[in-house]
Amino acid sequence: MNQKIKLGITAGDINGVGMDIILRIFSQDEFQLNYIPVLYATPQAIKFYKNLLELSDKPVYKIIKHTSECDENKLNIKVCLEEEINIKPGEASEAGGRFALASLKMAMADIKDGQINAICTAPIDKHSIKGSEFPFNGHTGYLASEMEATNYAMLLVSEGLRVGLVTEHVPIKDVAGLLTQELILAKIKVIHESLKIDFGIIKPKIAVLGLNPHSGDNGVIGQEEIDVITPAINKAKAERMVVMGPYSADGFFGNHQFSQFDAVLAMYHDQGLIPFKYMAFDDGVNFTAGLPIVRTSPDHGTAYSLAGKGNANISSFTNALFLANKIHNTRIENLGLAKNPLEFTKYRKEKFSIGIPNIPKRE
Repeated sequence: MNQKIKLGITAGDINGVGMDIILRIFSQDEFQLNYIPVLYATPQAIKFYKNLLELSDKPVYKIIKHTSECDENKLNIKVCLEEEINIKPGEASEAGGRFALASLKMAMADIKDGQINAICTAPIDKHSIKGSEFPFNGHTGYLASEMEATNYAMLLVSEGLRVGLVTEHVPIKDVAGLLTQELILAKIKVIHESLKIDFGIIKPKIAVLGLNPHSGDNGVIGQEEIDVITPAINKAKAERMVVMGPYSADGFFGNHQFSQFDAVLAMYHDQGLIPFKYMAFDDGVNFTAGLPIVRTSPDHGTAYSLAGKGNANISSFTNALFLANKIHNTRIENLGLAKNPLEFTKYRKEKFSIGIPNIPKRE
């Protein structure tokens, strides 16, 4: 039987839906903890949302200074910010961004220190949090920078579909110029590795989508499939990976070809996330493949319009917590590593040549 891990949970934007959902998840009578939760927040935020949501007796929580003080049967709160915050559910604010960053930074410090084993991040507002301390377009870039990871991939996960991305939060006009054989091959490799180590799939099958309509139609609608995507797929096949494509995205999802594969690699954000969210909007999870730590998040944003109202769907966040615990234990079982998640970094360097520093843009 797996030993319970300590799962860090960031609070996200304090004015968003994160705290609302977190407190309702841990207030459920039927909720059975197979991990020890550590939430990076403040007593002020807990009391504010408990009162707003009329959660008088639950969740039962404990304020801690170190995770050695955790109670297995309570929501453990580690204070991430000493200052009082003006909480305004549904409103983006500089204070909300400051709270989100403080929560995230403390969770990262604790996982580097070995105090927690995995992280589940609540949604942030990219505009509110962005600044000199956070020059990123989302969690993924920040986490990769902190972990010094050179090859990683956003992987959206649901019961019947996993979708990875070559490019993430970039303008559509820039996508074609960012695609290179090296970048696509690197993403294939990291997803292939993750499917084996994190999901326990012995011989993964990966589908790769084209960039253009009809997958370029043999060059009539674009050359990217011929010049970039297909050569990357062939290189992956030469390394004995089961990779197929490029597929025309509309037909691929329309006729359910995705059900024949363990993961799908999309060229850009909406190409992969529109079909994914159509099929798994309420229960999908965002997992960052390729990091030395396990990190998940719900696949939705701050949802300001729902914050503090107590009616936002909790399924995606609940699944994100479950998946973080499951992947951490699967990784340990498959690799035989100790409980320290950072040992995965050394393992990857020894077993895989998948670093991709300084990949240039395609001219």
